This record gives sequence, C-alpha cells and structure tokens, in this order.
Amino acid sequence: MLSPERIRGHVAWPLRQAGPLLTVALAFALAGCAGDAPRQPDKRTPERIQSDIEARIPPRVAQRAAWAVDLQLVFAGLKIEPSTRHVCAVLAVVEQESTFNPDPPVAGLARIAREEMMRRANGLGVPELAVNLALKLKSPDGRTYDERLDAVRTERELSLMYEQFVDEVPLGRRLFANYNPVRTGGPMQVSIAFAEEHVRAQRYPFPAEDSVRHEVFTRRGGLYFGTAHLLDYETSAYGSTMIYRFADFNAGRFASRNAAFQQALATATGKPLALDGDLFLRDALQPGQTEMAVRTLARELDLDDQAIRRELELSTGEAFDRSPLAAKVFALAEARSGRAQLRAVLPGIVLKSPKITRRLTTEWFARRVDERFKRCMATEAG
Repeated sequence: MLSPERIRGHVAWPLRQAGPLLTVALAFALAGCAGDAPRQPDKRTPERIQSDIEARIPPRVAQRAAWAVDLQLVFAGLKIEPSTRHVCAVLAVVEQESTFNPDPPVAGLARIAREEMMRRANGLGVPELAVNLALKLKSPDGRTYDERLDAVRTERELSLMYEQFVDEVPLGRRLFANYNPVRTGGPMQVSIAFAEEHVRAQRYPFPAEDSVRHEVFTRRGGLYFGTAHLLDYETSAYGSTMIYRFADFNAGRFASRNAAFQQALATATGKPLALDGDLFLRDALQPGQTEMAVRTLARELDLDDQAIRRELELSTGEAFDRSPLAAKVFALAEARSGRAQLRAVLPGIVLKSPKITRRLTTEWFARRVDERFKRCMATEAG
C-alpha cells in the first residue's frame, strides 16, 4: 500500500598479495562457487515438508497446518528448495510484516486513504467538494463510498472499495484508475507492482479467481509473491548471509550489494555518497549523485560516460556482480584504503509512509527480521 520500500547488509572479503584486480576477481569466483554449490535433492515427501514447516510456525498462530501446506506448495511452485534456511527466512518476514494475518489491519487506514485521494484530486485540479460528493454515492453493497471508507480496516477492504469507486463513479476511472492507494498487501506485505511484473515473466502456478492484485491478499498468493521477491534471485555478494535479503525485501532486490558499491565508490573518490542502493536515475534529465561520482573516475576506469551508464544499468540484476565497472571501483577503493571492501552493506534508508508513525530505517527492518529468523532456525523440527 502506501508503503515503506527499501534496505541492505555486510560481508567482508580478504585482501591478497597478487594485486587489487586479481583480488576482486578471485573473491567473486569464490563467492560464486559457495553460492552455486550443488545441492542434494530433497527426498522428503510433501507431507514431511509440511510437518517440518508447521513445527517452525509459532504455536500461537491459528491454522498452522494450513499455512504449512500453502508454503510447501509455494516452494514447489517456485522450484525453490524448502530448506530450513529458506523456510525460516519466509516465516520471519511473515511474522514481522503481518504476525501471520493474510489481511492485517492498519491503524488509521481510513484517514490515510482519504488524504491520499484528496492529494490526487488536488494534483489534478479537482475540488475536494467534488470528491466528497462522489463519495456520497451508493456503492454495490448498499452503503455509500463515504461510509465504506470510514469503515475500512484492512488493505484488502480499501483496495476493493477503491476499485468499485473507480468503476462506478462518474469520472472515477479518468481521475483515479491508476492511483489505487493500496500498493502492498497480504501476509508478507509484498508490492503489488512486483507481483504483476512477476506473472508477466513467470506463469502463476495456482488457480486464481480474478486479478493478481486480489491474489496478493490471499494467504497462498501473498506467500507466493513474497517468497519470490525474497528468495528467487541470485547474487554472489551475499553468500549464505540472509540479512541482506531481508534488507532487499524492504529496499528492492540487490539494494545491499549496490549500497556496498556506493560505499566503495565513496572510498575511491573521497566523496561522501548516500548508501541507498540506487546507482542510476532511470528517467531523470541529469545523472544522479552515484553516476556523477563514477564519471570522476572515467580516466582511471577507462570508460566513457555512455559505457559507465550501461554498466550502472546492470545494477538491477545479477550481472552487475561480474561487471568490469564494479571490479575496477572495488580495486581502486581497496588500493586507496589499504583494506578489503565489503560486498554488501545495510543501506542507510529512512522508511517513509503514511503508515509509519516513528523513525524507522531499512537497517532496523532487516535486523528485526534477522532476529526472528535466528529464533526460527533454533527451533527443533517436528
């Protein structure tokens, strides 16, 4: 929904006597071997996997067996190994984000939604009076939209009300069609935009009643898209350290790795940089702070501005792990600092959302989830 989005972590790499560039290449190779080691096939039956998952779900949770069945099916659907680490990682995020509620209530949701609608209307030059009059119209369930808005307690309720409002109210589709204020949802509070993008790239393996948006608010759908966002991507930077994935879950994939690049770049240039994991501004007229800092090293990197931009655009995927730009910047940073540079760091991002009433950061989120993850890992399997 009106959601917080950002995070990251930290992993040390050894220096070698053979020189900075060789150090980086060797380190990347070793990390890749560690992360890609062949796994033994899981010989457990689905029932046994479900039993092991259920044993790690807190006893206070209602319908533990149903959660376990859905999560086992999710791992099978995504073709992700249902290892203890993977299971505990997902359960830790679920507990942090929703305390095992597929449609968790949000304090002050009606007020937040009303303010968002008015902000959107004001931006289009629509008087608040016109919006208030539209909200007085009756909705399909017999209540006015105003009454339904006052009564919403969960993001699913708000999303459904908003969809009907857009369809039924004159000018609703024209003014509000692409501005549903609910942007995350379900037991893992996964981004609905991510879920919609995911199904375009990979078929959803379960029956779905209607839209991807609605599926996110179900237990199984929320687990599926949340697990995909958390685990279904590779990077050699994290090794077996899970906290960086927790950070990425909040901040965006590869954010922890990219923040480490920014930290190395700051060391190489002597210029302070925000460690936010955003290495380039996609649609901006001017290059961002990180890209401008890289350009100051153009001669030493033997890259022109166009080549630098092409390399930075790789930062949205795993290929940046092997990019010449990353290797050269880390080598320069290590040569100038005389010490190894971390390949993953927790980004320094302050979470901002109408739902948040105190100062929270991506690091706070990642560490809270990591605590839950470690408690789960210490639980005896059934």
